[in-house]
Amino acid sequence: MTGTSAGGIDEKKWFRVHRRAAEPGLRLLCFPHAGGTAQLFHDWPALLPADIEVLAVRYPGRQDRLTEPRIESMAAMADAIVTALRPWLDRPLALFGHSMGACVAYEVALRLEARGIIPTHLMVSAHEAPQRAERAALHRADDATLIAHVRRLGDMCSEAYDIPELRELLLPALRSDYRLVESYRPAQLAPVKAPLTAYVGQDDTSCALDGVRAWSELTTPHSFDLRAFPGDHFYLVPRQADLVADVAARLARAGHPGRPAPHRAPPVAPGGDDPTGR
Repeated sequence: MTGTSAGGIDEKKWFRVHRRAAEPGLRLLCFPHAGGTAQLFHDWPALLPADIEVLAVRYPGRQDRLTEPRIESMAAMADAIVTALRPWLDRPLALFGHSMGACVAYEVALRLEARGIIPTHLMVSAHEAPQRAERAALHRADDATLIAHVRRLGDMCSEAYDIPELRELLLPALRSDYRLVESYRPAQLAPVKAPLTAYVGQDDTSCALDGVRAWSELTTPHSFDLRAFPGDHFYLVPRQADLVADVAARLARAGHPGRPAPHRAPPVAPGGDDPTGR
């Protein structure tokens, strides 16, 4: 299933398998936010049908990939992920991206579709459509300004930045991710063939609702839906059970009914060193 590709990509490093299904009917690939890690999606499998295999992208430059060079180009990031995905494409694939991860998921979807692989569903969360997103330059700001910004987005493990040793480890990846998403200019603003659902927190000040709704321009007619949940930029933590139930329902309507999960766990905030970010 895994190994090093001809292009030099070590596929074992790129994905954390939160649940390996014995006979997966579908794989759900999740993309974290700026400064985030795969741990954000640790609790999702218990809330999904048992034959949905849950993978999360592990961006380089953090956690056990800390010593690897960070990627600061959206094209390079998406290309690397698509290359690493090749051994995992023997089952239908759905994509969910939060914040920065929404744009990465969109670019991955475009590349897959160019190869004739249409995702079952593309789900984007807490980010305006690329053609409407504000182009800031926070990646050039001083540390205090950048940290203050991500704290305003919502309270999710941002206390890690209060510990000097952790701040020294975490800030380079956060700044690098901000550089990636703030410099993102789509080479081709093309609609995806996959159905597209956009999610947003009702109190998320980083996302104008009209900008989130503009994702409708990047899919085929009648294939778009928008769902808002109470909460801020990180609504998906306290509303985890509701969000994942909605994701499961959409995958079922797309033709993947799935088998019932063995149990339903209560929503639990993700652990690890996942600091807040875009």
